[in-house]
Amino acid sequence: MAPPSKYTLEFREEAVQIALRSSKTISETARELEINPETLRGWVKKHQKRTEPPADAELSVSERARLKELERRIREVEMENVFLKNALRTSRRIPGSEQVRVHRDDAARHRGVRVSRRVYV
Repeated sequence: MAPPSKYTLEFREEAVQIALRSSKTISETARELEINPETLRGWVKKHQKRTEPPADAELSVSERARLKELERRIREVEMENVFLKNALRTSRRIPGSEQVRVHRDDAARHRGVRVSRRVYV
């Protein structure tokens, strides 16, 4: 059986609240309270486990909407990234300039239609 704690429950709860609200590190807060930093760190971890919702908890409607919007935005950015990588790989630099000529469609060039765009890098 473990020996009784020398810190009261109220002291522990107050120390955790001070550590969470403070902009200081847990070690600095522990030094100010004159307790071992690892002791305070353990109390903070226990508190966070008790108060945080479980990872598999259902999302609210607004959280689901936000998640869907962020996933859509990630897909857009990934597509833009792929396009820019391909454009950089297939582009020709114009000598003495920061311009890059990007041809959008090689088939259009073969039909006599010139399709190009200048991109400044």
